[in-house]
Amino acid sequence: MYNILTLNKISSTGIKNFTSDYKCADDIKSPDAILVRSASMHEMEFAPETLAIARAGAGVNNIPVEKCAEEGIVVFNTPGANANAVKELVLCGLLLASRKVVPAIEWVKTTLHGDENFSKSVEKGKSAFAGPEIKGKKLGVIGLGAIGVLVANAANSLGMEVYGYDPYLSVDAAWNLSRSVKHVTSLDEIFSNCDYITLHVPLNDTTRGVINTVNIAKMKDGVRILNFARGELVDTNDIIKALAEGKVAAYVTDFGNDALLDATGAIVMPHLGASTPESEDNCAVMAVEEIIDFLENGNILNSVNFPNVSVPRTGKARITIIHKNVPNVISKISTAVAEENINIDNMVNKSKGEFAYTMLDTDADVSDGALDSIKSLDDVIRVRVIK
Repeated sequence: MYNILTLNKISSTGIKNFTSDYKCADDIKSPDAILVRSASMHEMEFAPETLAIARAGAGVNNIPVEKCAEEGIVVFNTPGANANAVKELVLCGLLLASRKVVPAIEWVKTTLHGDENFSKSVEKGKSAFAGPEIKGKKLGVIGLGAIGVLVANAANSLGMEVYGYDPYLSVDAAWNLSRSVKHVTSLDEIFSNCDYITLHVPLNDTTRGVINTVNIAKMKDGVRILNFARGELVDTNDIIKALAEGKVAAYVTDFGNDALLDATGAIVMPHLGASTPESEDNCAVMAVEEIIDFLENGNILNSVNFPNVSVPRTGKARITIIHKNVPNVISKISTAVAEENINIDNMVNKSKGEFAYTMLDTDADVSDGALDSIKSLDDVIRVRVIK
């Protein structure tokens, strides 16, 4: 029996994929794995039994990822599961940024409420809300992951001239990206050429505050900026100043703050990107599948703190070993197994940063002595046998 702790309400579409071998509840004391959406886990103390955490979503800022790696807890996310939902909201944001839809609606609701000459007043005042069409305009997509590729392709289909920037473009993303998208090699090409710029990169030391006074100065006058990735990618004070000066015509974000609410030209949404039933279902299904495959087979797919390692099982038992990525660990593991007269059918090892993951398929059961022998090795963090 595997015990699964839920820290948020997780879609039943995902939960129902657990078999009778799993107990899933929000009051599990010593879980084998944890399912989470937005709950903060930074103050949590993890039980020794906890092997994995799956975030039903892409971001993992609410999870102490490095602490988990040190304790041998694999952290999964669900990249791409909510990509279509975010893409659709970004397209909405493009139109809202151009056509002044939000202030126009507010004007109708407030200024014209109770107006006996409603139709005449509308015709007289609507010119204040005119805005450009997006067709034929240049869109810069910064980050060509699952969401960025969908946005780039959709904008291209709507008649925009799309520029894409991603120095870490994956093979899968490249295959899915429309040939019509211009792949540029520097952010300055985006800044200097594009009428619209949309952000789809993770938040880290190199991307924090990438939209700032210095880079805004490189942009076209009247540029429109969209941020549906992370709030901290944009310097709040700098964007407010640019909006006030008219350098930036509109800023649409799903990650607002109080300072932005009074900024003319800022459209702030309450983190709606993945708020669709389809997205929540997709994320839950992927998170549950990741946990099941890891607990039952040791396979890792979509981990943020350990390498992806997924191979079919062979032999009678599988040994999984989480360890530091340092020299000679593999040879020590092989020696420890050989000394217990265990033959290795198949072996795979991969690393990610400071950590590595090794899986051994053996042709015989693994004794407690063999397991203890591997556990005692320097730099080994966690050992598990799956039968």
